[in-house]
Amino acid sequence: MSAAETRPATEMEECDVVVVGGGPAGSTAASWLARAGRRVVLFERDQFPRFHIGESLLASVNDALHAIGADDLVRAAGFPQKWGATFMLADGSNERYADFAIAPDVRVPQTWQVPRATFDHLLLRHASASGADVRERHHVQEVAFDGDGVTLGVQGPDDTRRQVRAKAIVDASGRSGLLSRKFHLRVDEPRLANVAVFSHYAGVPRPSGRRAGDIRIIARPDLGWFWMIPISEALMSVGVVLPQTAFKAVRHLEPTALLDGMIAKTPAVARLLVRATREWPVRVEKDFSFSSRAYAGDRWVLVGDAGSFLDPVFSTGVAIALESGLEGAQAVEGGLAAGDLSAGRFDRFARRQRSRYLSFRRFVLAFYTAEFRDLFFAAVPHPRMFRSLITIFAGYWRPSIATRAWVLAFFLVVRLQRYLRIAPRVVSDPIREGSREAST
Repeated sequence: MSAAETRPATEMEECDVVVVGGGPAGSTAASWLARAGRRVVLFERDQFPRFHIGESLLASVNDALHAIGADDLVRAAGFPQKWGATFMLADGSNERYADFAIAPDVRVPQTWQVPRATFDHLLLRHASASGADVRERHHVQEVAFDGDGVTLGVQGPDDTRRQVRAKAIVDASGRSGLLSRKFHLRVDEPRLANVAVFSHYAGVPRPSGRRAGDIRIIARPDLGWFWMIPISEALMSVGVVLPQTAFKAVRHLEPTALLDGMIAKTPAVARLLVRATREWPVRVEKDFSFSSRAYAGDRWVLVGDAGSFLDPVFSTGVAIALESGLEGAQAVEGGLAAGDLSAGRFDRFARRQRSRYLSFRRFVLAFYTAEFRDLFFAAVPHPRMFRSLITIFAGYWRPSIATRAWVLAFFLVVRLQRYLRIAPRVVSDPIREGSREAST
């Protein structure tokens, strides 16, 4: 039992910053603040390691990991290396390989695929090693702000309650949204009210060489898509994301039957899983895209999923968590140093979080249109446009002016595709393809 847990419940603890949540965003924020010399207490309601979805990292995470001194730690963990992503159509034709190494503005192109239970636990331990006071199985139940600080009511694993006083709070509480619920900040994304159904499989073949660790994204004609992520030498994370229009037709099915049916109707996935075995229960997540009316206020900032989350097609979840966790910690440290923890002090941080979300959101919304896919899967993509898109796919949402210009040009052509049919339609019929294979 820690010294903190033996204190009387009536004793008021004090620290500089409380971080709520021990996922990637919270661990990053706690690590950076502790390494900056601040007294940090991190409360995590679960006991790590614990399961979490979102296993594919982007190249941009290397910058955040380096900033908190965790890059060598992650590199030594032996996670599968990821150098890019392979996009393909449902019948397996017309692969489009996005290699991070060819993109401008990407400094370190190699990243990883990670089992989140292991990766998140590694970062949480790093926060503790950096000097943060990490307390698992502690649930923050109340938060009260006043002119001089923040008071939190916390329930520990022994059901005792204690109060903690801090100068500021970093809310990394994930989708439960501690402060988002308190201040009614969440803004749902009805255009991205999608459903994900997924599990882990063994015995799935992989490409050879450097592409063995890359994510595969298979676009379905209903504008949904499959992910296939090699998270270890043995396991592949496999999931399908369905728009509400496609989900309505199959929502009567229980999750296992739904996933099996989607696999059978997507020939490229069915071929890869023909000898695979499912090693985990099938899980479902719904309506997972949202933003926030505010990302900061007097004495508080929102980081990671506590602020926003996007449909996972471009694997932005952990990247946004790490980057916002780092930036939130830096904003709070700047406020502590200046003696100003007002919302105005955090305005630049808040604007950056919103801009990052809107930048990625534009790509996610576009991916669910036929016009985007027509241009993206064109037989001969424009090389400068394509490399510029890969820069964004690697996580660098604020690239050079030249790269931004080519991205804008691509979206202009996407808009024209709606009216002029610049590129041929690429959507195939997976059911027809599957029937053709069966007949041969």
